[in-house]
Amino acid sequence: MGHVIITDPPRASLEDVDRLQRFGVATIHEAIGRVGLLDPRLRPIQTGVRVAGTAVTAECWPGDNLMIHAAVEQCRPGDLLVVTTTSESTDGFFGELLATSLQSRGVRGLVTTTGVRDTEELRSMSFPVWSAAVCAQGTVKATAGSVNIPVAIGRTVVRPGDVVVADDDGIVLIPRHDAAAAIETAIAREANEEQTRAALAAGELGLDRYGLRSLLAELGVEYRKASRDE
Repeated sequence: MGHVIITDPPRASLEDVDRLQRFGVATIHEAIGRVGLLDPRLRPIQTGVRVAGTAVTAECWPGDNLMIHAAVEQCRPGDLLVVTTTSESTDGFFGELLATSLQSRGVRGLVTTTGVRDTEELRSMSFPVWSAAVCAQGTVKATAGSVNIPVAIGRTVVRPGDVVVADDDGIVLIPRHDAAAAIETAIAREANEEQTRAALAAGELGLDRYGLRSLLAELGVEYRKASRDE
C-alpha cells in the first residue's frame, strides 16, 4: 500500500463506546479474554482520567508530524486519535495547538507511540493524552505517511473505527464488531468482582475464594510451623 488517506471509515457506535467507557481497562481486558492491550510503555500525562473513542489512525515518518495534521481533517465527534511512526521516534509530535484543533472537532483524546509536549497546557485544557515520552523537541512537516490504515502498537493492531479505552492502567482495544459483546462480558465480570469484593471485605481469604489451597498442595507447597528456637 502506498501513502493513503482513507476517508469516512466505518466506526463502532458511540452508544457502545460510551457504555464501554464506564468500565476500567483492566476489567475490559480480562472480560474479553486477556487480549487487546496496547504497549504498556504508553503512559498518561494526567491521572484520574478514563476515555473511550473510535480510532482514527495516523502513521507518520520519524520526526515528522505532517500526517497528524492530515488526520485532524478526518476526525469527528467521539473519535480518539491513534498515532504511530514507521520507526521509533520520541520527538514532541503533538502539543497544545494540535489539541485545540482536535478538541474543536469533538475528539476525545490522543494515544501516541511518540513524544508529546506542552503537557501543562494539555492538562489545563482537559485533553487526555497517552504517550511514549514527553519531549520538548518539535518535528518537521515534510514526509508522506498514511491516515486510517491498520497500525500496530506493541502486539495489537488498531484498525480505524475500533474502540479504544484508556485510563491510568493503560489502553485496551476492542474491535468494532466485538463492541456489543465486550459490553456484556464486562458487565458480567464487574458483577462477579463486586461479589468477590464483598466476600473479601467480610474476611474471606483469596486462598479460599479462588480455591487455591488445593493448587498449593498440587504444587508441593507445605505448611510448617515456625521453630521456637530460631
